Amino acid sequence: MNELLTLILACLVSYIFGALPFAHRISRSQGIDIFSIGTGLAGASNVLKNVGRWSALMVLVFDIAKGALAVIVSAKMGVDGLWIFIPACAAIFGHWNSIFTRFKGGDGMAIAGGVAIGVFGGIGLLTLFIAALVSLLAQKLWITSLSSIVVGFVVLFCLTRLFNRHEELAIGFVTVALMVLGHALRGHAQRRKVSSQSE
Repeated sequence: MNELLTLILACLVSYIFGALPFAHRISRSQGIDIFSIGTGLAGASNVLKNVGRWSALMVLVFDIAKGALAVIVSAKMGVDGLWIFIPACAAIFGHWNSIFTRFKGGDGMAIAGGVAIGVFGGIGLLTLFIAALVSLLAQKLWITSLSSIVVGFVVLFCLTRLFNRHEELAIGFVTVALMVLGHALRGHAQRRKVSSQSE
């Protein structure tokens, strides 16, 4: 198959994976509209604070799986090297702007963690564990998810340097992580502005 066509198909498949609205569906099954409470984001952090621990755990696992599957399926289709981050970005974009929820979504922190697992395997899993631990310790901060992703990609970069593995891919992932971080910071700033104006 033509390489460009393969890449386009991988992006379409990855977008659909990313767009699957697990936070919305799981919260709605308990009578809660996740988009109208808390931060208004469809993510594990908002579900944890406003729905419950078990629901948040399910959302976290499913969102991580979306990112990992997007990378794994794209690799099976023949996408490799730094090109793998294009369908990975498509999955994150799907999570941000889901066709199933009128183009609403979450920050993309968990799905970025899934991308790390899909690309880096055990190193990615260890990175995700450390980032999740930071997220738990920083629950009282408004920058909970932001602090976890910053720590996460710093740890990932250090581990790839330490084990002398995937260094080129680590640079590619840092680019993706910065994209997610920038989107999250922009969203947090907008919500804080709206909140201050309504007071």
